[in-house]
Amino acid sequence: MPTSSASTTDSARSATGGVQSLERAFDLLERMADAGGEVGLSELSASSGLPLPTIHRLMRTLVACGYVRQQPNRRYALGPRLIRLGESASRLLGTWARPHLARLVEETGETANMALLDGDEIVYVAQVPSKHSMRMFTEVGRRVLPHSTGVGKALLADFPADEVRALLGRTGMPAATEKTITTPDGFIAALADVRRQGYAIDDNEQEIGVRCLAVSVPNSPTAAAISISGPAGRVTEAATDRMVPLLQQVAAELSEALLASNGTPAA
Repeated sequence: MPTSSASTTDSARSATGGVQSLERAFDLLERMADAGGEVGLSELSASSGLPLPTIHRLMRTLVACGYVRQQPNRRYALGPRLIRLGESASRLLGTWARPHLARLVEETGETANMALLDGDEIVYVAQVPSKHSMRMFTEVGRRVLPHSTGVGKALLADFPADEVRALLGRTGMPAATEKTITTPDGFIAALADVRRQGYAIDDNEQEIGVRCLAVSVPNSPTAAAISISGPAGRVTEAATDRMVPLLQQVAAELSEALLASNGTPAA
């Protein structure tokens, strides 16, 4: 984001042609989210390069609109009005994803899902079910812990190990089945496998008899992953060799579609 002296007016235009104050406000919200949702003004100033008076003025406006709230300790936290925006955006993201998921179902015969990382949890935002009578059902809106899911592994694979351990410390690692990974070291090792292979596997870890293959959506505006799920008897190792390249191709195409809808040229 461009920076300027405190004398720059809020109506100034940025180099991209946008309204500078709007760009700065959204940048501050993004920085707050990256910091865990709560920050002090001095932290925002240090990370953004903006002067304190400018940040204070923008934060006052965001507080007045309900997008930020000031804590008793004088720090600032993301506000409740952002929840409605996030929920609406998640539903729309699922709508954009459905044609891509439908292609996965058509070409693999198995159920396809899209999931996001929301805080410390995985939330499913879209699904196209298999036409088989025996299939994987996951309700849109369902929330699960990341350690027992393929999409969770795909989403966390590139996170620093200390951040993953901190997340696991907050959520715990309850066993959904006898195959669930229940130790931080075991999960960190599984994430290394994801990075090496280019995809994640849930092998009977969330539900006995079900295998899931998942990949992250590259350059997604928010951390997202797509998956194929089905009975272990159909999602075999041989089927994995056929399904994974398609899953990776569809993830890349979905990424391009999301970036185009966001007004950002695809890389």
